[in-house]
Amino acid sequence: MQVILLEKLKNFGGLGEIVKVKPGYARNYLIPQQKAKPATPENIETFEVHRAELEKSQADSLAYAQSRADHLKELTVVIAGKVGLENKLFGSVSSIDIAEALTEAGVEVKKQEVRLPQGSIRYVGDYQVGIHLHPDVDATVKVQVIAEA
Repeated sequence: MQVILLEKLKNFGGLGEIVKVKPGYARNYLIPQQKAKPATPENIETFEVHRAELEKSQADSLAYAQSRADHLKELTVVIAGKVGLENKLFGSVSSIDIAEALTEAGVEVKKQEVRLPQGSIRYVGDYQVGIHLHPDVDATVKVQVIAEA
């Protein structure tokens, strides 16, 4: 199935490109998330009319993500948890906990933007956590996990 992309997608293409994807991926993800439209002549014509607005909104979202990344580079987030033997947490620190702590610190971050490739944090210590803000913008935040007093 051919779709026209309404925003830049990593590993697929940029705004306005017509790409071929599997029908299920288009039906279940790209089209409902407003990331693409079927590449019909009517949709291509409509896209060309609205191309300037979409490019402006892409530039605005990139600038917003860049400003958020600048704020995140300066932050160190401290998360306290109950600790057992060998500095192991009861439970873990997940992407939800990190996103909430960053939002409380003044930079709005969604849980989907937090990248924990090794899974949740289970031990006390300092960690570098990746934050994916935009297809072109990634940031790193220092997360310090400490024992609750």
